[in-house]
Amino acid sequence: MSDARDLALPSGYAALLNELKTQVRAARAKALRAVNTQAIALNWVIGKTILERQETEGWGSGVIGRLADDLRAEFPEMTGL
Repeated sequence: MSDARDLALPSGYAALLNELKTQVRAARAKALRAVNTQAIALNWVIGKTILERQETEGWGSGVIGRLADDLRAEFPEMTGL
């Protein structure tokens, strides 16, 4: 059985490989930007909601701390809570 690395490669292979690598890197970067954008929007909504509750219902730091603990328990991968 021969190793795939021993194959004679057609002309243009290296160029195609480089093009595909570039596309993969670009797609990954675009996905990361989208995730970061959504994370920023989510944090803004969480902060806005908490501020509104502080103003309308007088929530103090104890309630906010409990909210952060409960969110961390449900979403342990989230940071900044």
